[in-house]
Amino acid sequence: MLVVALCVALVATACAAAGGKAEESPAASAGASGAGELTYAIVDTDQSGTYGNTVAINAPEQGEPIFGQDGQIDGIQPNYADNGDGTVTNNVTGLTWQESPDKDGGGDIDAADKLSLAQAQAYPAHLNAAGFAGYSDRRLQTIKELHSLILFSGVDPSGYEGSDTSGLVPFIDSDHFDFAYGDTAAGERIIDAQNASSTLYVSDEDGELLFGVNFADGRIKGYGTTLMGRDKTFLSSACAETRTVA
Repeated sequence: MLVVALCVALVATACAAAGGKAEESPAASAGASGAGELTYAIVDTDQSGTYGNTVAINAPEQGEPIFGQDGQIDGIQPNYADNGDGTVTNNVTGLTWQESPDKDGGGDIDAADKLSLAQAQAYPAHLNAAGFAGYSDRRLQTIKELHSLILFSGVDPSGYEGSDTSGLVPFIDSDHFDFAYGDTAAGERIIDAQNASSTLYVSDEDGELLFGVNFADGRIKGYGTTLMGRDKTFLSSACAETRTVA
């Protein structure tokens, strides 16, 4: 299975354009050293540690191997606005997201709220037809857009055998976004909180994979779209570009 070097997991989220006048992204005019002007904002991941090939290490000094790690760079800090209508705007990237992946209106996030790839791809059109939060341009986000929500200050619960998740730390800002670990009552693992993106990868060896972010364990990887002969399901929301008003 293909695993990307950055680590996150799978929930389909939909983003959309926010109403009102948008401020210029803090990174809109920032230049990347030796790479010209940036065309998109890069949000800081809240990573603070530094690492060698297998273990955590003291922060390398400039000129030493593997200097300049994520944890040594203070990037543009996450900045969110709760719009009070079920959406949250990322003021850095200009994307507006659904606040919760709760699909059935049950007030919680569980296995019943998850969608197959085909359902996740069709879901934004349903929101647009309903005019959710006043938007008509929501879409299933790309993996780069989904990764902009990651916080690497989370703690991977892999190997945790308890059932109480209240002390666990997810890889997303749970003060602004609704989040839940896997639905163990439905046979899921605690780490089954994968978010789907629109970014697909086709491999001769692995077939069609969907790139996703797991906000439970911090992994970004390619997930198979089927599992044991059935469609694999993911959490799903939708995003849209922030609208500007003249």
